[in-house]
Amino acid sequence: MENKNLKYFEVNKDTWNKKVGIHIKSAFYDVEGFINGKTSLNKYELEELGEVKGKSLLHLQCHFGQDTLSWSRLGAKCTGIDISNEGIKNAKFLNEELGLDAIFIESNLYDVPQNVKGEFDIIFTSYGVVGWLPDLKTWGEIIAGKLKHGGVFYLIEFHPIVWMFDYLQTPSKLKYPYQNSEVIYEEYKGTYTNRDAAIISKEYGWNHGLGEVVSALTAAGLHIEFLHEFKKSPYHIFPEMMETTDGMFVQNGGEKLFPLLYSIKATKK
Repeated sequence: MENKNLKYFEVNKDTWNKKVGIHIKSAFYDVEGFINGKTSLNKYELEELGEVKGKSLLHLQCHFGQDTLSWSRLGAKCTGIDISNEGIKNAKFLNEELGLDAIFIESNLYDVPQNVKGEFDIIFTSYGVVGWLPDLKTWGEIIAGKLKHGGVFYLIEFHPIVWMFDYLQTPSKLKYPYQNSEVIYEEYKGTYTNRDAAIISKEYGWNHGLGEVVSALTAAGLHIEFLHEFKKSPYHIFPEMMETTDGMFVQNGGEKLFPLLYSIKATKK
């Protein structure tokens, strides 16, 4: 990994370490409800990934482990990785609190081949993950390398069109290219669970179009089973959104001018 990317990762790790303490206390993550049995998974991933019982599952960029542990509750043998040591520390605490058997490993995604042993039936990653990665070609190769033959990779992610907007302005403004090889730096107060939190989020990210994501997976030898796009999001983390009758969120006014999410399921033949 290039030295400049190491600098970006260090800044991002520091920001995520600060976010964990805020997120774990937030209504957004509802840790109390989670401990009492509430799943953190949404209908998209539950329906599209399907049965996981008895399967080994690697969760990439797992934050503090709620989704990992939700899959564990459904019978998967789970391993979660994240760049944030604070996230992994709290994931291990939740795992112990719930009496589950998930494994959590602090690791940059690009160090997974060195830090995570074995191959998996399922690799899962979700909601706000691709944009932290400068190099999707290597990402695809790592996924293919950690999947068993016949294994499944599943991604549910915010649509790249969403990241073309600058949400630090009100109203949000179209600012960033759909395809952008250059790093994007943003600095703002708070976090998506609490805009008034007493931290300054400093973040480096990269915009990747759908073609780049799909090509990274196919170039690594994976077969795309489907690419779906969705106009509704389970999360109200962007400005100017409104809730629908099914508890989901769309663009304000219900205009639905572009998808908010996409999902990909790929297999290793």
